[in-house]
Amino acid sequence: MGRKWQNIVEKKTAKDANTSRTYAKFGIEIYAAAKTGEPDPHLNQKLKFVIDRAKTYNVPKHIIDRAIDKAKGSGDEQYSELRYEGFGPNGSMVIVDTLTNNVNRTAADVRAAFGKNGGNMGVSGAVAYMFDNTALFGFEGEDADGILEYLMEKEIDVRDVEEQDGQIIVSGEPEDFHAIQEALKEKGIEKFNVSEMEMVPQNEVTLSAEDLVIFEKMIDALEDLEDVQKIHHNVSYEDA
Repeated sequence: MGRKWQNIVEKKTAKDANTSRTYAKFGIEIYAAAKTGEPDPHLNQKLKFVIDRAKTYNVPKHIIDRAIDKAKGSGDEQYSELRYEGFGPNGSMVIVDTLTNNVNRTAADVRAAFGKNGGNMGVSGAVAYMFDNTALFGFEGEDADGILEYLMEKEIDVRDVEEQDGQIIVSGEPEDFHAIQEALKEKGIEKFNVSEMEMVPQNEVTLSAEDLVIFEKMIDALEDLEDVQKIHHNVSYEDA
């Protein structure tokens, strides 16, 4: 996976730095997940997944509980999960995952964020085929071979297990997310630095310093949108 892992960690670190925005977005995501079924993570796998992700970003318990309590109440806000795809400078590709209660607003905002910042929004499927939907876990450790052997003993197939800079990175099929996560917890791993479903690029591009400034401005504009939950891209920062 190489630098792809490092880029994902860097994106997570940047999100961690803006805690108020992160908490607000997770609050909406938890509420929406709770409204799709029972507002109980033991009975609602989608809600459990979102809460597990929120914990890796240190979202406080009271924010999680407040979102679930809101879902239990009489609130009738309906949210839709929508994905937008587009292009930045010099071959860069971007996937924008949103959660919205106003589809027209979100589509217009995302299109404007692309168009006003050196990019353009494409049609559905324009870039997603160049990414692999991946169950991705990262945690402290150096024995990648031991983790791989352990998962094989559990009869869990994974795409890759590698060690980078004191971190073990496990990547697997999306449908195996919960099986991998539970197996790692049984192994005694209590803290995940990353526990996500990621769209991992099959190939990355390295931008010039000038193009990188344009690209980052575009990403910042997208991140600032209220309805945007996650952004995936294929830009490498290796030589930046």
